[in-house]
Amino acid sequence: MPISQERPRHFSMIRELALADVFTLANAACGMGSVFYAMFYLVSQDLRDFYIAAALAPAAFFFDVVDGRVARWRHAHSALGRELDSLSDIISFGVGPATLAFAAGMRGGWDLAALIYFVCCGVSRLARFNVTAESLSEGGDKVKYFEGTPIPSSVLLTGVLAVCAWQGRLGDDLYGGVWTIGPAELHPLSLLFVLSGSLMISKTLRIPKF
Repeated sequence: MPISQERPRHFSMIRELALADVFTLANAACGMGSVFYAMFYLVSQDLRDFYIAAALAPAAFFFDVVDGRVARWRHAHSALGRELDSLSDIISFGVGPATLAFAAGMRGGWDLAALIYFVCCGVSRLARFNVTAESLSEGGDKVKYFEGTPIPSSVLLTGVLAVCAWQGRLGDDLYGGVWTIGPAELHPLSLLFVLSGSLMISKTLRIPKF
């Protein structure tokens, strides 16, 4: 097929984006920025890179809140917007915090298991939300409650890591130190990620959505 006939299909995706979707993509951009700056820190060991990575999490949270408000204001709810929101959230509030934790020093075998579990819980929680959103909204435009904690709550974990950096408690100096358990090491602080992930996939915990 000639390129000239194919081009309008590429641009149609851009035309389909609502204003709320632009804020959703800003959320994703902040998440990827956090991942990159966490990796910069691993190379440079410059705490400024670590702080920027941590600060981009609340920035992503801001855009995540705004996109929902804009969507409701403009009555622009769509399946595309919901999928964009979930994909952005797993970057900003799943992969981002896990990468920052790795940069902070959680690199033992048990730490990696905890961080992978956390990300998988986030993916599972978002997938379940998308599947059940229609029934949870009870025919309205807005979901009445969350089953399990929403994934943006992981911004609290990045806050904990930022405090650790500010107090010079990174690497083996992380709160709780480092334990050798069997064939691998565990930083007890990584158990916060296990707790966060477990709360996200809970079906008994119901949190009203305001």
